[in-house]
Amino acid sequence: MPFITTRDGTQIFYKDWGSRDAQPIVFHHGWPLSADDWDNQLMFFLGHGYRVVAHDRRGHGRSSQTDGGNDMDTYAEDVIELVRALDLRGAVHVGHSTGGGEATHYVARADPGRVAKLVLIGAVPPLMLKTDANPGGLPLEAFDGYRHAVAANRAQLYLDIPTGPFYGYNRPGAQPSEGIIRNWYRQGMMGGIKAQYDCIKAFSETDFTEDLQKIDVPVLQIHGEDDQVVPYEDSAPLAHKLLRYSTLKNYPGLPHGCMTTHPEIINNDILSFIRGEELPTDDHKIIVEPIPA
Repeated sequence: MPFITTRDGTQIFYKDWGSRDAQPIVFHHGWPLSADDWDNQLMFFLGHGYRVVAHDRRGHGRSSQTDGGNDMDTYAEDVIELVRALDLRGAVHVGHSTGGGEATHYVARADPGRVAKLVLIGAVPPLMLKTDANPGGLPLEAFDGYRHAVAANRAQLYLDIPTGPFYGYNRPGAQPSEGIIRNWYRQGMMGGIKAQYDCIKAFSETDFTEDLQKIDVPVLQIHGEDDQVVPYEDSAPLAHKLLRYSTLKNYPGLPHGCMTTHPEIINNDILSFIRGEELPTDDHKIIVEPIPA
């Protein structure tokens, strides 16, 4: 299996498929998952002629089960090392949830010429934690609850999350997919508990405000209005105001894991954005035009 070894000796697993001459798309997964969460997107964009790359964050999936370095600064440094090792240029970075934070933190620090565009899906920026400056955030007690559940019985937690809020399967009329639920559980249990425990602090307490203000490439934000994990009102609209070139597209009724439950919508919208085409709109979607430069 392909790995890179970072400066601190951590092995980062990655997938790299497609022509080396094609534009690369790099996918950043959510907590506590792995590169496998992007399987649908990897096949879709590979089929459209792109080079697709996805890695397992340190401590997750097949990468080293790290004791230290489970923070956004190190996550971004790991991506910098991966991108340099694969010599990716003009790449589109796509991040979901925690991976949206990782992608944001990376793009704000990327070497010149490495990044063309950024896509954020149900992403954690600007800040998830409730503070005096972010009164709409979630209280610290909510994240302490996650930490307690991971330490006490993460196997049960990793059944409860995909069965309930992650995919909106707790909503009336929802039709849960047993395969999706089991795949979420499988990915979560592959990773190291210490790294997954530490990552809760990384995704909930990192303030991405300065990162968002630094980013100078076009950004597409995709967010389901029924996101029960990263509530819409305190995430995407706030990030939109901080980004220089931002298009925000919100989807009434769609859940946090919308790229898994509704790939036929999300994949095509991302493809349109990458190609520079106008994003489609209908009664179920609202588009906010890009902020002028």
